[in-house]
Amino acid sequence: MNLQQIKQRFGIIGNSPSLNRNIEIAAQVAKTDLTVLINGESGTGKEVFPQIIHHLSSRKHSNYIAVNCGAIPEGTIDSELFGHEKGSFTGAHEKRKGYFEEADGGTIFLDEVGELPLSTQVRLLRVLETGEFMKVGSSKIQKTNVRMVAATNLNIPLAIKEGKFREDLFYRLNTVPIIIKPLRERKEDIHLLFRKFAVDFSEKYQMPVIKLSAEAIDALVNYRWPGNVRQLKNFTEQISIIEENRLIDKDILFKYFPDNATNSNLPALITGSGIDEKTFNSEREILYQILFDMRKDVTELRSLVSELMKNGTTRVSNTNIVNDVYDNNSSIIEQVETNKDTHIIIDNQKIEDTEVFVEENLSLIEKEKELIKKALTKHNGKRKYAAQELGISERTLYRKIKEYEIN
Repeated sequence: MNLQQIKQRFGIIGNSPSLNRNIEIAAQVAKTDLTVLINGESGTGKEVFPQIIHHLSSRKHSNYIAVNCGAIPEGTIDSELFGHEKGSFTGAHEKRKGYFEEADGGTIFLDEVGELPLSTQVRLLRVLETGEFMKVGSSKIQKTNVRMVAATNLNIPLAIKEGKFREDLFYRLNTVPIIIKPLRERKEDIHLLFRKFAVDFSEKYQMPVIKLSAEAIDALVNYRWPGNVRQLKNFTEQISIIEENRLIDKDILFKYFPDNATNSNLPALITGSGIDEKTFNSEREILYQILFDMRKDVTELRSLVSELMKNGTTRVSNTNIVNDVYDNNSSIIEQVETNKDTHIIIDNQKIEDTEVFVEENLSLIEKEKELIKKALTKHNGKRKYAAQELGISERTLYRKIKEYEIN
């Protein structure tokens, strides 16, 4: 089966070199039983590659099971994957097969594999190395013969450094890596996808196909699409339903960008697609950046005050810099010790000051705990809304509450 036939069979739209190369790799590796790790941002279409691998392999007549690891609660993930015996835990009223037993002889796709707890990662590693597993509540070893394909949008090397992902499991999963570039790095595919979605929605809603003006096409292609293909599809559907005019110009298009963005090349927190590049895929990394920025401001304040004190009584005519730094860091500058021998005069106001001691707590754990406590307090202990406020999953919030022993 050639490249074009694979695209037609699996509904793949795009002609970018990176996309074509990924399809070729998937087709080649399908003939083997090697494990594959697919890495890419959310919404890039990672789920289609395990299907290619399965349906072009000798296992195509056996089961194909896709598991969203991030959607399964931590307390039941082992039972879902490996099964359990009757009475092994509260609510286990009967014996149950797990996904690895059901997929015996076929292929199992573990989506969001980076969300797995460390204890489950150990059991998964054993399955990969020996093909053996034990059900929850059982001491009997069972065998399974499955082809494993995993996917994640996390920066796995960073997760390994933070102790969230086992290094040995990463190397075992990453036998054949497939890295899917975000939509903004394969711009030649954006308009093709838009046209395909426009035709699909035209048929679905029984209305004429929407088309774009030349300027609108340019704006569409240059927008960065942080939600990738998923966002573009929703975007196309929204315009197809709402707009009566079937020819969409640039001004109409801009109205549907988030926050009515007039600059289609918006700045991004997530940059690049390679797993070795710096990304902000977790709230922890964002906190790091905030703390570093605050520390930089405090350092500038220290230098300014130190320079003023070297001259004893110093006249400062422009106070904007001092005021800005104090305003931006008022929450972390809590203690100023004064000395009667040296002082600063700002616009005829004497401020006695010689040494500035800044007490700053740069512990990431403490900052995380503080933010979690504030979110829980704000939402009266309701974890669902607190997790939404923090921008993390409810399962991740539950794990952090347990880890930090937050009441």
